Amino acid sequence: MVDPYAMGGGDPMFQIVPIFIGIIFVIVIGSILISVFKGIGQWQKNEQSPRLSVPAVVTSKRIDVTKRSNMHHHNDTHHHHSSSTHTKYFVTFEFESGDRSEFHVAGKEYGLLSEDDNGVLSFQGTRYLGFERNKVSIPKGEDYQDDYK
Repeated sequence: MVDPYAMGGGDPMFQIVPIFIGIIFVIVIGSILISVFKGIGQWQKNEQSPRLSVPAVVTSKRIDVTKRSNMHHHNDTHHHHSSSTHTKYFVTFEFESGDRSEFHVAGKEYGLLSEDDNGVLSFQGTRYLGFERNKVSIPKGEDYQDDYK
């Protein structure tokens, strides 16, 4: 008797599925490698850029929150639900030339900065190094007056 699965005969799914899985594997690994190489390239570019300290104004702030939820099933009666969030903080600075740049900053830095803060921004390429706010001095004995009512 002849084996129906030998010599190219048989179910075509046994030929298509391994190829499909291989293609998906190559796409996933390729995406990861591209991301790694882009990160290394940006790091090298920042390392080769000069460290600059220039007058700037904080023009805007934004937050990017990513939420991930997972539902785990244990038997038919128990469910375990977990979620996590990841927050990225960004601040946009405007230079005296009118140009603007947005930088990814730590949460603590984000909390210390306010829109319209004037100061000196230090950066290297796309890497935020710090911001030193110009201090406003109030003469002794005078109360601070503002337009707020």
